[in-house]
Amino acid sequence: MYFDDLALGMTADIAPAVIEKEKMMEFAHTYDNIPLHTDEEYAKDSPFGQLIAPGVMSFMSVWVKYLEVDFLGDELIAGKSTKIEWIKPVFADDVLTGKATITGLTKRSVRNGLVEITIEAFNQDGELVLTNVTEAVVKCR
Repeated sequence: MYFDDLALGMTADIAPAVIEKEKMMEFAHTYDNIPLHTDEEYAKDSPFGQLIAPGVMSFMSVWVKYLEVDFLGDELIAGKSTKIEWIKPVFADDVLTGKATITGLTKRSVRNGLVEITIEAFNQDGELVLTNVTEAVVKCR
């Protein structure tokens, strides 16, 4: 959508993303190789009692589902920033769902505007596990 077609408060539901243990471990070994994500014995003695998913992997699992309902589509010029806050741990076999909301719109020129999208992700128990605020530059009509 063009910047001019977006409105504050627009929302989109994000389809479920399953955190598969095998993928979680593969991601952790490749990108976040710390014992809390990769060593089950170590994780048993952690405050979480078991392995937790890498935070970026948890976010990206939700993000890829958001892209299925992307507000911006072909009118996206580029991402500007993103801020992720992890609130609760995510475990293997958790199912994350979310909601994306347009929380900011700033016209920058006749050619483009800045769109702020806030994503809230919840586990299967309805607990908020992470939030993300992404800013993107989007074409104007």
